[in-house]
Amino acid sequence: MFAYWVLYLVSAVPAFVGIKARSAFTPAWIAVALLFILAIGFREEVGGDWYNYLRHYHIAVEVPLNEVRSSDPGYLLLNWIMAQWGWQIYGVNTVCGAIFIVGLFVYCRQLPAPWLGFAVAVPYLIIVMAMGYTRQSVALGLFFLALADIERGHALRYIAWIALGVTFHKSAVLLAPLGIFNYRRGWFWRSLAIAIMAYGLWDLFLGEHHELLWELYVDRQMQSEGARIRVMMNLVPSVLLLSYGKKWRKLFPVYDIWFWLSIAALASVALVDFATTAVDRISLYFTPLQIAVFARLPVLARDQFSPQTMRFGILAGYALVLFVWLNYASHATYWLPYQNILLQ
Repeated sequence: MFAYWVLYLVSAVPAFVGIKARSAFTPAWIAVALLFILAIGFREEVGGDWYNYLRHYHIAVEVPLNEVRSSDPGYLLLNWIMAQWGWQIYGVNTVCGAIFIVGLFVYCRQLPAPWLGFAVAVPYLIIVMAMGYTRQSVALGLFFLALADIERGHALRYIAWIALGVTFHKSAVLLAPLGIFNYRRGWFWRSLAIAIMAYGLWDLFLGEHHELLWELYVDRQMQSEGARIRVMMNLVPSVLLLSYGKKWRKLFPVYDIWFWLSIAALASVALVDFATTAVDRISLYFTPLQIAVFARLPVLARDQFSPQTMRFGILAGYALVLFVWLNYASHATYWLPYQNILLQ
């Protein structure tokens, strides 16, 4: 349990102090990035799906290269390469962790409070998701890169990152249409191009499987413990974003894509009881709302609260999230104790 608190404090302390350096190449950023990549990549028997992913790796050892694209081709290809090099599951996890952390860092450095944005990600996105849902964490890391590019106005790069993310987790295809909502000029051609790409991605990766997924997640009512809590975590930043919408438009270049993510997050609150696991898995892609909103909240709410007060409140809130999860979550036992082969 101590290791997880160290990881949180490493980012929470500079976030509370209010360090604003955004360069990704400062010694502090590089050191923290390496720490988290090693913590994710070289963990041992940590995460609820540890043995499932270990089985994926052992299967990949026997799979011929020409069959790698049968399911989640990017992840299977990565397993195959690591098997050829003899890097085992630790090589797979290190590459996946690096993709996630780099994507998160690239996005966070564009925020008014980069360290605060990163600290918000630690309790759930890094400790739970990056160390537990390996494939989907890669898709989310690539989504962060896509968000960074779309905030700079690069629509095609957004689609490219999402397409790569789909090769690690099919559900990322649902993010493709979001690129439409950030542009008002030439909307018809942009919408048409992105719609065609989204349809192509859906047909390539999900076309043969959507009926099975619907039966598994909806008809059979597959349940996911803690889904309601995770969905509710996206509710707060969604409401805040909508409340400060007018001010957001004045201060920050991008609003529309976050507006639609907020609408989707609010819809997930209403739908979580209908298809718990399906909504839970999809709502993981709404978690960047927490980073985007809370890292900007000290600026948005500075007329009501001092920035330091806001930073303290946000960091205390996520410390509480980490405490509750470590001590009371039913699946936290799969993360405890934290083990790393570099420390053995």
